[in-house]
Amino acid sequence: MKRILAAALATTLALPVWAGGDTPSNPEAKVYFVNLEDGQTVSSPVTVIFGLSGMGVAPSGTEKDNTGHHHLLIDRPPLGQGEDGADEFEISLPADDNHLHFGGGQTEVTLDLSKGAHTLQLVLGDYGHVPHATPIMSEVITINVN
Repeated sequence: MKRILAAALATTLALPVWAGGDTPSNPEAKVYFVNLEDGQTVSSPVTVIFGLSGMGVAPSGTEKDNTGHHHLLIDRPPLGQGEDGADEFEISLPADDNHLHFGGGQTEVTLDLSKGAHTLQLVLGDYGHVPHATPIMSEVITINVN
């Protein structure tokens, strides 16, 4: 009995909280920065406005066709293969200083960024913070804070 419980517990802990990576999206959808361009010089605090076309914004946890919520990646490599070798397109995005979640459906944020160059990338996540089957993400841009 103990072995069965241990095996069940190990299997449960090995599963992600949110299964994902297979949520459909509109392959023509685009996410973009409304008010920033690659190479732009800005002052801190900087407001970042998120744009989305071809899909709608919905809070995390909402399973509705052709919707998602924004994630802002700051000062990290483009989304793809993580440092640990994990395919980042199939797992829930982490929440930390380099991965900001906007699970309430927010479409902008004001950030205090230090002086210097910073990279930004927008990624649309599904109800469980996982990129869609056809990932909807922006190009990485660099902004310079003076």
